[in-house]
Amino acid sequence: MDYASLKARAKECWKELEEFPEPLVQIGMGTCGKAAGAERVLATIEQTLKGINPLGRIMHVGCIGLCYLEPLMAIRKGGEPFIYYGNLTPEKTEKILSDYLLYDDPIPKWAVCTLGNGHAQGNGAIDGVPQFHELPMIRPQVRIALRNCGLIDPENIDHYIARGGYSGLQKALNMEPDAVIQEIKASGLRGRGGAGFPTGMKWEFARKAPGSIKYVVCNADEGDPGAFMDRSLLESDPHAVLEGMLICAYAIGAREGYVYARAEYPLAIRRLRVAMKQMEENGLLGKHVMGSDFSFHIKIKEGAGAFVCGEETALIASIEGNRGMPRSRPPFPANSGLWGKPTNINNVETLGNVSAILERGAKWYTGYGTEKSKGTKTFSLAGKIARTGLIEVPMGIHLREIIDDIGGGVPRGKEFKGVQTGGPSGGCIPSSLKDLPVDYESLAQAGSIMGSGGMVVMDNDTCMVDMARYFLTFTQSESCGKCMPCRLGTKQMLDIIEDVCAGHGKPEDIELLRGLSETVQKGSLCGLGQTAPNPVQTTLRYFGKEYEAHTIDKKCAAGVCKALFHYAIVADKCTGCMVCARKCPVNAITGEKKKPHIINQDDCTKCGTCYHACKFGAIAIC
Repeated sequence: MDYASLKARAKECWKELEEFPEPLVQIGMGTCGKAAGAERVLATIEQTLKGINPLGRIMHVGCIGLCYLEPLMAIRKGGEPFIYYGNLTPEKTEKILSDYLLYDDPIPKWAVCTLGNGHAQGNGAIDGVPQFHELPMIRPQVRIALRNCGLIDPENIDHYIARGGYSGLQKALNMEPDAVIQEIKASGLRGRGGAGFPTGMKWEFARKAPGSIKYVVCNADEGDPGAFMDRSLLESDPHAVLEGMLICAYAIGAREGYVYARAEYPLAIRRLRVAMKQMEENGLLGKHVMGSDFSFHIKIKEGAGAFVCGEETALIASIEGNRGMPRSRPPFPANSGLWGKPTNINNVETLGNVSAILERGAKWYTGYGTEKSKGTKTFSLAGKIARTGLIEVPMGIHLREIIDDIGGGVPRGKEFKGVQTGGPSGGCIPSSLKDLPVDYESLAQAGSIMGSGGMVVMDNDTCMVDMARYFLTFTQSESCGKCMPCRLGTKQMLDIIEDVCAGHGKPEDIELLRGLSETVQKGSLCGLGQTAPNPVQTTLRYFGKEYEAHTIDKKCAAGVCKALFHYAIVADKCTGCMVCARKCPVNAITGEKKKPHIINQDDCTKCGTCYHACKFGAIAIC
């Protein structure tokens, strides 16, 4: 079937969905939704809708980004707008469906937002309920890679095509391969998985490399703690990534490609397989794509979860069936990659942008971002922040806008202390740099990296020494051990920090950490070792006083390192309400009602239950 016929069929399918006269219920069925209880909510929707209106339809969608509100459901009846509801339980879901569908009461106090018919930002507002694009978390965003996430059924190819899918590929096939590369170069798109190497230049190297056999690899080995951008995109819009792979393959002259995805992403892998089967059935994958002379085949390689396989040469070794270990470069993969053939590797988000750039043009894409960092970037917001979720913002946006405006700031009245960007290999940026622009150059200058886009927010209850220990523990355990600076250097650094957290640190350990960090950074073979010291270096740089307090005063002001603090009750603040005594799991708190209490230090396990339970600030960290 040619593309014109595919598009006509898809538009008819989408029109039928928009004009569907009976109730239509969308349910977010990404991993985040399922983890929050979406499957139980779905069962309730199925049962309730069956009793109210058997003609109603249920549509599974991916993650729309509002993870803090999962499970999420949207209801539309007739020509009315969608109404979104969050933090659902089976009981709450049943009442919403019954009241709205039977009695026309949408229960506005439970509604999150509305979204116009056909997912257009149109009319149909409900008093006191904002429209989707007016939500504080959504308003500053520009969604390009995430343009379809949460709005389409990821397992229905017609939904993707109806919203412009595969028009970028069609345009590319009517261009010379070199012209496609020039369009990507003109867009300024940089790799979204690490250091930000120019994508078009990378493609050009692979195209110019000698040889008739070439490969395209999608790096979906997302392993950063707190990062879920690639997983969400693959689960919510797999066709966008696969279309980007095809455009890349046509541009560099490849006939075969791989998606390297970690096996811990079963839903993403399943939806990729469904999408690939649909593409083959519709002439979009395999021989003579869209009736052209271009043929392309894709295989999925499931990785075993080794963090180091996010590095290109280690990933290649894993696909080849070898242990995932990096090798020295040159030669670079563009010249000698998979089985010694020219290979282009891009991560999920990079490829997710490609089709939109081809569809709408490089000039459109350069309208977002900064001079050196064009376009948008997705981030996963996690940690001590009110609105956790998946966002996409223009490059150059300030950290303050992400943390405060989009993320809603730090909850429970705590103070924002810092944010870890770029995953375990990134750096901890302090609150004093809240006005830092988020682009490749600014983050590097601050001692961090863009990485794949994870952002872990920390409040004043976070010990930065312990945070450095946590991330270093991760990178040290994930080191492949091939080169000595990474294998031994990260282990020595970790031993020192663990001593510091246990109260055995010495003032001279601080300078020793600085020296070891520099050695590991300069001497390691691959990006894992070269960036592993970043959390230590940035916490030393911005939070040096905490290291001094740990090593000199033997104190952890945040109350995290158990050997360096204890809880005590401030007598003049204690009302004797007895809440702390009732909550204490080891009965270490004694005292009479309405009189100051006492914590028995010999029995106290420093679990923090009393500290968080006290409403009067009477529990102090000493």
